[in-house]
Order: sequence, then C-alpha cells, then structure tokens
Amino acid sequence: MAIDIQPLTPDRLSDLATLFDQGGDPKWFWCTWFRFRGRDFTNSTGAQNRADFEAAATVLAPERAPGLVAYQDGTVVGWTSLGPREDFDRLAHARVLGRLDDVPVWSIVCFVVDRQMRGQGIGRALLDAAIDYAREHGATTLEAYPVDTEARRITSANAAGGTLRMFLAAGFEVAAWRQANARTTPRPIVRRSL
Repeated sequence: MAIDIQPLTPDRLSDLATLFDQGGDPKWFWCTWFRFRGRDFTNSTGAQNRADFEAAATVLAPERAPGLVAYQDGTVVGWTSLGPREDFDRLAHARVLGRLDDVPVWSIVCFVVDRQMRGQGIGRALLDAAIDYAREHGATTLEAYPVDTEARRITSANAAGGTLRMFLAAGFEVAAWRQANARTTPRPIVRRSL
C-alpha cells in the first residue's frame, strides 16, 4: 500500500473535507479543539469550525502547513495536525497538558484516519512524515499528548491524539504523566528530540 503524504495547502482543503465529512467528531470539530482556547464548542457549528480551520490554514500557508494529508491512489485516507506549540492556543492555557519547561517544541495534536483504512499503518506513516516535516521546518523537539490504551479500549474519538504505543515505537519517550485530579486517568506527554 503506497501512501503519499503531503502538507495541507489551501488547494487541498476540499480533499481534507472528504475525509472529515465521513462523520463523527472530525466533521464537527474540524481539528479546531486545540487551536482555540475557551471556545464554547457546545454552541459552535461544524460550518463555523470548518471556516475557522480553513482561515487558519490559509494564514499559515505557504510557509508552513497546519498539518499533513495522506493519500492512497488519489483518495484522502488520513490527516495529522502539527505545528509550533504556540499555534495551539488551548495548550498555552492547559493545566494537564501545560508546558513542561522552556524548551521550544512543536506539537502533534490530532490524527484522523479513514474508517475503512484503520489498522493499516496510516497513523504511523503520518507520524513518521510529521517527524520529517517538523525537522525540515526547524523544529528541534516534538511533543504529543497521546492516550495510553494498554489498560482499556477507547473510542476512536478519544484516540484522536494518537496512542502511546505508536509514539513509543517512533522513538518518543514519556516526559511526564499528568492528571487533573486523583480520580482522572493520567495522561502521558511524550517527546522526541530531532
């Protein structure tokens, strides 16, 4: 299976829409959760989120894409969102996923894989491409906020940040475990030097 991974450019937004239009959280969120702090997502619409995402993608282009799109035989099969941590306003104010130190990092915050293509290595191919893309654009450290699936099964929506196992296999290390309180599940923050 040959996967072609390309930076998201304004001319590829309609391609990405075909992936997000499959339904579920991507259709509604449009990968805006981490980009906007304090937005009341209960009152936002999929159309509003899409417009805001497209505006952000257009502003970032052409110097740097907000993420990478995976194609197989010309059809979009996956997406990952990444960029300097400062691109993600919610991270700047997050308690559990707050900054660990003063090291400048790029963050990988989201993966979407075509429902029919899951389990075929597309997420890992996107992660490998994200590592290369970040390095090519001057990043020295990558950071991500995956979920640990070892103890339990989770929904695909809850795995949007990727799985801990996938990041560890790609050479990331757990830099910290954080949790909101004693009753919540600890979340790993992983890093990889480039």
